Amino acid sequence: MLQKAELSCEADSENYLGGSSETIMYYIGLDVHKKTISYCVKEAAGHVHREGKIGATRGELDAWIKTLPQPRMMAMEATIFTGWIYDHLLPHAEKVKVAHPLMLRAIAAAKKKNDRIDAGKIADCLRCDFLPECHMASTEIRDRRRTLRYRNLVIRQMVQMKNRVSGLLMESGVSYNKQRLHKMGYFTELFSSNEEISDSIRPLLRLGREHILRGQRLDRALISSLERDPLLSERLRRLRTIPGVGPITALTWALEIGDYTRFPSVKEAISYCGLCGAEKSSADKVMRMPISKQRNKHIQHVLVEAAKLAPRYSHELALLREKEIQRGNKNRATLAVARKLVAYMLAVDRRKQDFVPAEELAAKAVA
Repeated sequence: MLQKAELSCEADSENYLGGSSETIMYYIGLDVHKKTISYCVKEAAGHVHREGKIGATRGELDAWIKTLPQPRMMAMEATIFTGWIYDHLLPHAEKVKVAHPLMLRAIAAAKKKNDRIDAGKIADCLRCDFLPECHMASTEIRDRRRTLRYRNLVIRQMVQMKNRVSGLLMESGVSYNKQRLHKMGYFTELFSSNEEISDSIRPLLRLGREHILRGQRLDRALISSLERDPLLSERLRRLRTIPGVGPITALTWALEIGDYTRFPSVKEAISYCGLCGAEKSSADKVMRMPISKQRNKHIQHVLVEAAKLAPRYSHELALLREKEIQRGNKNRATLAVARKLVAYMLAVDRRKQDFVPAEELAAKAVA
């Protein structure tokens, strides 16, 4: 397939460049790692112009860019290191693209694999327009999304510490109120007055409690800084007019979705959020698979948790949940509510207006 595409690209290279034989577009594939970046520079016809390896530092990238031919397009695979390299190279190329790693693996599979070959395969996919490009959010959104995900890490550590404190008390046979253990005042009273707590676990309990309190303060500070951000504040206010959408759900939607215009339909947004099953079709046979693992796991988790509470605040969502439960599956009912929340939030973003429930719209129409 790549050989056919090479012939096609070679035949069309002059048309792509406006018929000029003097101007040649160069396609650069990058195989990015923690300490090194392997690169391969190819012409439109597929001939290797240059290849090699450089250090993954801003200084070496700047020196390398000065030696590259122009005009040029660059592509790399999405990794943990891609963000800063993408931002650094963006002003120095006609286009910089980032490839979806799972789809790229299916296209560029080979028996022999190394960094040099990988860079060449990425360059081939780029010049033949086979590159499975993935969305790169703006630098501003990625910076704020990093803060939100750090907050999620803090919450997970707090939960682990709460479980560890409970485990220490259970190991020692200490009686306590499970619902009130981590509430303000109860732990201090339990720690000072309960004689069942042995001296051996008291330092551990004190350290665990300090860790939990520090995490709670950090959580409030991070959420407050994001809510006050001028880039997000108005969008968050509109999203929170939807019943069942609180500050965490609104923040997660705004920062994980980013540019909502990249979803032409609600179905694509639902698929990105991981709220629908995969499909395998062959001939006349169609098979619906379980929930796909190809999704944004951060927003999927938040939407599912929000969908469990949203029917309490919305009559329309409560009816939808009840209708699905009558079919005999509570999990499907939760997914149906989550999909409806996606439709609500996408509509609010597109219209840039506050959410209006269907009952109020009907009442206004009658009036």
